[in-house]
Amino acid sequence: MPEVTPDMTQELARHFTCADVTWPAAQKTDCGPFVLRSSPGGGKRVTAATAKGPVTSDDVMVAERRMRDMGQKPLFSLRPGDEDLDAILAARGYAVVDETRILTIPVAELIGEDTDVEQASLAVWEPLAIQLEFWAAGGIGPDRIAVMERAACPKTALIGRHDNSPGGTCYVGVSEGIGMMHALEIIPAARRSGMGRAMSIHAAQWAARQGATDFAVLCVASNIPANRLYEKLGMRQVGQYHYRIKES
Repeated sequence: MPEVTPDMTQELARHFTCADVTWPAAQKTDCGPFVLRSSPGGGKRVTAATAKGPVTSDDVMVAERRMRDMGQKPLFSLRPGDEDLDAILAARGYAVVDETRILTIPVAELIGEDTDVEQASLAVWEPLAIQLEFWAAGGIGPDRIAVMERAACPKTALIGRHDNSPGGTCYVGVSEGIGMMHALEIIPAARRSGMGRAMSIHAAQWAARQGATDFAVLCVASNIPANRLYEKLGMRQVGQYHYRIKES
């Protein structure tokens, strides 16, 4: 992990807090120097443990037992500054998975961008049946929809339109002055049409109306098309994190 400066630490803290608020775990529990999360079926972000400060190998063993007691595989999210924990987990046989980039841009740099009038997006909450179908086709099922539903922040779900038909959906929440987009899903027939770009811009415009000054996404490094989309929008990486999981 790269060296983290005080300014980076403050900016990263905003983004991690925004992620926790806009994509919240069903339950958070303190366990020594760790925060444990539980959200069956909600994905790694809402089931991974995070460190609050320095940890020891004994602390890790206690957290492992607690996570197993919760019916979960031991899983940790490693953030900048967690190098010692990362080394402890590596020595205990944990594998690295899902290296994730935190990408951001001031909303002022996005909200004036032009989009095709045919690619207008409609903001709705609760999500409509067609949006649930799009998400389900992309592997975002009821447990992840439940994560969106319990978020206690300004939020919406956008329906993207292309050729006068629904072609995509995403979820956006606002916290810490940041509009964070999650679960962007474009149907195959509408891909490479500019819909992903248009929906990202529309999401930033909606977030700006809620008072957000920045727009952000969390993007797995291996998702090359998504990373290209966000980089073309001018979004910059302000940090990264990864998970370590113990299968056995």
